[in-house]
Amino acid sequence: MSGLIKSSIARKVVMALSGLFLVFFLGQHLFINLTAIIDPDTFNTLSHFMGYNPLVQFILQPVLIAGVVIHFIMGFVLELQNKKARGVKYAKYGGSTNASWASRNMLISGAVILAFLGLHLYDFWFPEMAYKYIESNPEDATRYFPELAHKFHSPVRTGVYCLAFVLLMLHLWHGFSSAFQSMGVNNKYSTGLRKFTQIYAIVIPLGFIVIALCLHFSHL
Repeated sequence: MSGLIKSSIARKVVMALSGLFLVFFLGQHLFINLTAIIDPDTFNTLSHFMGYNPLVQFILQPVLIAGVVIHFIMGFVLELQNKKARGVKYAKYGGSTNASWASRNMLISGAVILAFLGLHLYDFWFPEMAYKYIESNPEDATRYFPELAHKFHSPVRTGVYCLAFVLLMLHLWHGFSSAFQSMGVNNKYSTGLRKFTQIYAIVIPLGFIVIALCLHFSHL
C-alpha cells in the first residue's frame, strides 16, 4: 500500500513539474506573439531567432515536446487511477458544492487542449519543418507575420482558437495552483500564490484571445 501511495505522489509531482514548465512556456510564447500586434518587425525578428537558433531548435524544443507528452500522459493516468480508487460512482452528485467545474473536468479540458495543440502543430509547426527541412527554402526573416496573420483570416479558425483558450483558462485556473499543492507548498505565502495563479490563468489565455481577434479583424 505504501508503495502505491509513493507511486501516486511521484506521478503527481511529475505532472506538477511538467505543468509548471508548460505554464512558463505559455508566458514566454505570449510575450513573443504580442509583438505581432504591436510591432510586426519585432515579431519577425524574434520568430526568426527562435526558428533558427540551434539551442532552441535542438534542445529546448524537444524538451518542450517531452514536457507536453509527459504532462498529458500523467493526467490521464492519474484520472484513471482516481476513478479506480473510487470504485463506484456516487449515488448523488453534489455539483460544485465540493469542487469547481474546472477541477471536476480537468480531463475534459485537457483533452480539448490536446486536440487544440494538434491543430496548432498542423497550422504552424509542421509547415515550419517542411519549409526548412523538406522544401529547403532559403532563410526569410520577414515571412513570419504574414504567415501568422493569414491563419486568422478564417472566422471559424479564429473562433476555434478563442474557444480553446477559454478552456485553457479553466484548466489553468485549477491546475496552476494545484501544481504547487502537489509539490507540498503550504505556507504563509499560499494565499498570495493562489491569487497570482488565478490572475495568470486569466491574463495569459486572454492575451492569446486578444491577439487572435486583432489579427482577424485587422484584415477586414
